Formats: sequence, structure tokens, C-alpha cells
Amino acid sequence: MAPLERRVSPALEPDVNAALAYLNGQWLPLSEARVSVLDRGFLFADGAYEVLATYDGRLLGETEHLARLERSLGELKIRNPHSRAEWQAIFARLIREAGGGDLAVYLQVTRGAASGRSHAFPENITPTVVAYCSPLPSPSAQARAQGVAAITVPDPRWARCDIKSTSLLANVLLTQQAKEAGANEAILHRDGRVTEGSSSNVFIVQRGAVLTTPDSVEILPGITRNLLAQLRADGIDVIARGFSLDELRAADEIWITSTTREVLAVTTLDGKPIGNGNPGKIYARAYQLFQGLKRR
Repeated sequence: MAPLERRVSPALEPDVNAALAYLNGQWLPLSEARVSVLDRGFLFADGAYEVLATYDGRLLGETEHLARLERSLGELKIRNPHSRAEWQAIFARLIREAGGGDLAVYLQVTRGAASGRSHAFPENITPTVVAYCSPLPSPSAQARAQGVAAITVPDPRWARCDIKSTSLLANVLLTQQAKEAGANEAILHRDGRVTEGSSSNVFIVQRGAVLTTPDSVEILPGITRNLLAQLRADGIDVIARGFSLDELRAADEIWITSTTREVLAVTTLDGKPIGNGNPGKIYARAYQLFQGLKRR
């Protein structure tokens, strides 16, 4: 399995625990950040999160990430504790204190901590907010050049995958299953239809057409996926159309996208080559276009 790599020398890689964290209005080292054991994020995974990428200290898709956070919190009926301007100020300080460069910004909002444990929403509860930076993992040079392996797995997740919830146990198990199979990702399917990856969105190329599963409650509307879909003016015409497991296996090309993977070719599926077993020409074009988007 081609791994993700960090864009810093191991000898120079910072201690993530020493990174500055934002916790409920306070700024402190991440290693000192603490939340109550009665926090509903801890007890029920009752919260939402986002992961943003920065390149040379500049956030990619900040507006889109904050819009998705607002939507997730709205669906969970959790009050958004910050305005967009306040979130942007938090991100700016975290990135500045981390020294800029290529970083991952993690933020999480839970419903908060109550005086006891109850499934029903407590009244007058204050959301818990945490945010911090870490080095941005990225696909290795080998993964970019040769593609990665994936496996197909029935989708066992709940029926609201469109919410970026912190409830990720199914995704954790699926990712581990892929790892144990020597693969980079598990591509999921329901009733013969492909949904998405355990931590990515999926594209296929079929006779020159680029297809990706349309938005629904079965998938998370990925920011990288949506940014890539906007590149049609630059020669990549993405069609939002569902496709079957059989179409996936017969595809000329398969790509997966996420904040940390960017856009990555899948060249082996369930142990069998996709196309000629190498990243395809349309993928190569999409990859270059996405690199240009990052630079802009």
C-alpha cells in the first residue's frame, strides 16, 4: 500500500502535542487541552468536524468547508458557536503560530457537556469547540506515480452520511479492513451501487466521461470532490451520476479524492488492475489542474 507522507523532514517534523490549540475561547498547547468526560462528543459522538488543508499557509476551500460545517451543525441542531469571520480569525492564528507551510487544520464542535448522561438534548448547553494544526499528510511520490490499491466492501454505515459527524466507528473499521488487505482505501457499495470510500469520494472514467456519485444522504459532499468538479472549463467535464459496482470494476480509470489525498488514482481493485494498471491520461490532467488550483 502506497502510504501518505508528511511534507516535512522527519528530523524537522514538529511535535503535534506542542502545537497551539483553541479550546472554548482559550489558547493553550494541544497537550494541555482537556474536555469533560460528560461532553456529549465523548459520550455519544454528538458533534461535527472539518479538516482543511493549507498550502504555503493559505487555506484551500475555506468558504466551502465553513458552509459544510454550518450545514452539519444545522442538521444536528447544534448552534454554530462562531461566525465565519471568527472562524477565519481562529484559523489565521493557528496557521501563523504553526509557521505556515502545508498544514492540516482540524476543528470539532460538539453539543457540549451537561450535568449528566441523557440521550435527549440538554437545555441551555454550550457547544465545545476545539481546533488545532498538524503537518499535512499527502500521497507519496510512489502513490502519485503508480496509483494505489483499493478493495470493495458493502457499505454498513448509518443513513445520514451527508453529515460530517464525529461518529466514525464504521469508517475506522473499514479503513482498518483496507489496511489489513494491503490497500489504501475501501470503496463502499449498497444494493449494487457505489456510494463513496471509507474516507474519500470516488470518480470513474467511462469511455472518456468522468462520473461521480451525486449528492445524497448516502455520501459526504467532499470539498476536494466539488472543487475538482468545477474544473470542467479546464477540460475535465464531471457528470454527477450514480454508477454500479460492475461499472466501477469495468472502469477505464478510478480516482479517489479527499483533503489529504487530493486526487489519487486507484490502479488495483480487489487485486485486479484497472485499465492497464497505471494512472490514466484523464487522471493526469485532473491532477495537474488541481495542483494549479492550489497554487491559485
